[in-house]
Amino acid sequence: MKATISIMATAIVLASGTPILAQDAARGEDLFQVCAACHSLTAGENIIGPSLAGVIGRPAADLADFEYSDAMKGSGLTWDEETLLLYIAEAQVLVPDTSMAFPGVGDAQDAADIVEFLATQ
Repeated sequence: MKATISIMATAIVLASGTPILAQDAARGEDLFQVCAACHSLTAGENIIGPSLAGVIGRPAADLADFEYSDAMKGSGLTWDEETLLLYIAEAQVLVPDTSMAFPGVGDAQDAADIVEFLATQ
């Protein structure tokens, strides 16, 4: 599964035509405002989506106080940088039937900057 995620994330980056040279957490913080409509960065504070506090390294569907979709519960994912990059780009590709309706961040650099920002939280 990890190799598949890595290949898919690489494919998204290559297909975007935008090389990712470096991630910018400050830029990612600004871009995260779109995500903040549904996700908090405060532990224990869920909105429409689960809190993303400490998300890097956390197993998917791991917060006891949030009701995840069956698809997310059965995904077996752990949120590392590559997995988040792919999920932010196209959630429905990584976890078909997830309840996250967001269409995804179309720009690979934007997605990478958001993931870099999340890594600082």
